[in-house]
Amino acid sequence: MKDLHSHITLVSVIGAVVLAADNTPSAIDLQGYESCEIVLAIGIGGITFDTTNKIEFKLTESDDNVTYSAVDVSDILGVSSVGTGGIIKSLTSAQAAATVSRFGYKGGKRYLKLLADFSGTHGTGTPIAATAILGDGFGNPQADQA
Repeated sequence: MKDLHSHITLVSVIGAVVLAADNTPSAIDLQGYESCEIVLAIGIGGITFDTTNKIEFKLTESDDNVTYSAVDVSDILGVSSVGTGGIIKSLTSAQAAATVSRFGYKGGKRYLKLLADFSGTHGTGTPIAATAILGDGFGNPQADQA
């Protein structure tokens, strides 16, 4: 039997919440792990997004958890480009159905932060959740998180 359970740890990046403004990102500490996948779940848009009223998901990295810089396309798996400021996903058109996206981090920094950056007017919030899956840990099996 294959055992993924003993080889991963989950970290809540954005708790399942309806947001109408920027979240306050907390650091994802990658120490002790060799891989990280960011899973982003977005519900039906609270508004009809456009290029003014939008949400951009920005991923930044740091060696010291103090000075953060935008990730580069060479740091991320699953995207063909990264926008200014580390934009890995943009909501700029109607979000009529819930979606799940995943982004692999292959950069060499210890810390990551994910910001849901809201621009324009958001009179109604949008359901968002993000989880980091930390894998290939140095201390397997990983602790249960049930």
